[in-house]
Amino acid sequence: MDFGKKLEEVEKTYVELERLLTLPEVVRDQHELQKAAKRHSDLSPIVETYRLYQRARTDLQDVREIFDTDDSEMKEMAREEIGRLESLVADLENRIGVLLIPKDPNDDRSVIIEIRGGAGGEEAALFSANLYRMYTRFAERKNWSTELMVLNETGIGGFKEVAFRIPNAGAYSQLKYESGVHRVQRVPVTEASGRIHTSTATVAVLPEADEVDVQINTEELRIDTFRASGAGGQYVNMTDSAVRITHIPSGVVVSCQDERSQLKNRVKAMTMLRAKLYDSELQKQQDALASERRGQIGTADRSERIRTYNFPQNRLTDHRIGLTLYKLDQIMDGDLLELIEALNLADQANKLKNLES
Repeated sequence: MDFGKKLEEVEKTYVELERLLTLPEVVRDQHELQKAAKRHSDLSPIVETYRLYQRARTDLQDVREIFDTDDSEMKEMAREEIGRLESLVADLENRIGVLLIPKDPNDDRSVIIEIRGGAGGEEAALFSANLYRMYTRFAERKNWSTELMVLNETGIGGFKEVAFRIPNAGAYSQLKYESGVHRVQRVPVTEASGRIHTSTATVAVLPEADEVDVQINTEELRIDTFRASGAGGQYVNMTDSAVRITHIPSGVVVSCQDERSQLKNRVKAMTMLRAKLYDSELQKQQDALASERRGQIGTADRSERIRTYNFPQNRLTDHRIGLTLYKLDQIMDGDLLELIEALNLADQANKLKNLES
């Protein structure tokens, strides 16, 4: 791969930033200082790797010249060194390619995950509850916290709808590939004949937005309060604590009834509304960049079937990358790391291909 021109431009920018960071007028301006320091920090891994790459290529050229000697002992030493340096150059080339892939600006964000039962009635709701447990168990493995925001249960423990927040930085980078339709194949607990049924649930992973990311005019909101219903204790039906917020321009509706306090439910609902409006804007941007979108795993259409969970065969298949794992029981217990790493590598490979073309 040849990124020579691009790397030279990156190094020039890096050197210029080093100069700017020493200027008194920049040092005095905290905003400019932070902006330049962050850009410098972002470019450091690329420039450092590029300089190592240049040094390795120079060393390789020097050793190849030694290899032309008639001294057999020197020639043998040079042969071994050439092999080592060729391997190093190839490794550094790959690392540079990955580093040049534009970073997803949302990777450092926390997330809100929404899961809804799809086709399959009660079985789809039970599967939604299974997915909720899978993601919360994964969060436990990562020492992340979770915060329930919306829960609409069925009579036998299924979830028609559940939304929860993972407030940890970087959660989006790990879970952004989960958005889409998840399909389950198994014998439902409600099925007396033992036949395998197919049901679905939809998952939406929303990067959490700050107030500065999404400006919401309160005059464009309709806020309704109502009495919460469903599981959660007797208190839920005693006061109008549940909150529903409608963003009139977009038609987006969010509700929260998990807290006893109307104020707390309102804060949670506003958090969800910001995330949904921010995600909607991201989807528009991705639609406008259709060619780039085809080269990404994490921005698939929300209606796309991304994965099948086959319980009788203990098998999970991710249809986007053709990956099949026979450890569904472990995955449902939150062991998602192998799957996430495979999706991340596939996404990087696609983006790298686009970068080279």
